[in-house]
Amino acid sequence: MAEETVEYRLYQDLAGWWPLISPPEEYAEEAAFAAGVFGLASGPVRDVLDLGSGGGCNASHLKTRFALTLVDLSQAMLDVSQRLNPDCPHVLGDMRTIRLGRTFDAVFVHDAVDYMTSEGDLRQVMVTAFAHCRPGGVAVFIPDHITETFEAGTGCGGDDDADGRGARFLEWSWDPDPGDTWTLTDYVYMLRDLGGPVQVVHETHRLGLFGRDTWLGLLADAGFEPQAIAEETSEDRQPRELFIGRRPA
Repeated sequence: MAEETVEYRLYQDLAGWWPLISPPEEYAEEAAFAAGVFGLASGPVRDVLDLGSGGGCNASHLKTRFALTLVDLSQAMLDVSQRLNPDCPHVLGDMRTIRLGRTFDAVFVHDAVDYMTSEGDLRQVMVTAFAHCRPGGVAVFIPDHITETFEAGTGCGGDDDADGRGARFLEWSWDPDPGDTWTLTDYVYMLRDLGGPVQVVHETHRLGLFGRDTWLGLLADAGFEPQAIAEETSEDRQPRELFIGRRPA
């Protein structure tokens, strides 16, 4: 997660609820699609850096095909991921500034990139990705929305576990000022321990929103050969736009 997300309870004291709020099995299809996009690299892809890995849901699928290194700014989320992915190395760090001193065949940046709310922050993430991408390798960015496709809306979800704990959430996304580079999403989490009352938590997340040309231009500025492709999904939602950066060989 990026620096701003440390303030959000979802990634701190509520992180233990993440597997119920956003179950790992819901990530299988999008992880498979991302794995296919890694094939745009020249040469085989084995080592993958996951920047902003969160609770490790994507990694739980990708690790069957690749050797993953997971980076996140929230130790609480890394703890969740380590329980799910004990076979993967986990590193505490900011996706804008971390330097691991090595390169990878592919760099994967899922929707944690949404917490970049300025072009400066987004540029830093791309520079980090370039620094860790081998010549001929590929970086894959998957924001939830871009300016051209954003629509205000609501969503909900959640799950129960075998021990009787349950979580549900409602999200409401909107853009207070279309002239800037961020939107707001209000979340309500309803959390129930076995035999206990339901705890209700509300918080508001600020998320970045950038146009296609901005994404492609910043990738080029970072040194990548940029490309945008549409996601293929069977889910009942608008397909995301993926931004691909190939590092010249």
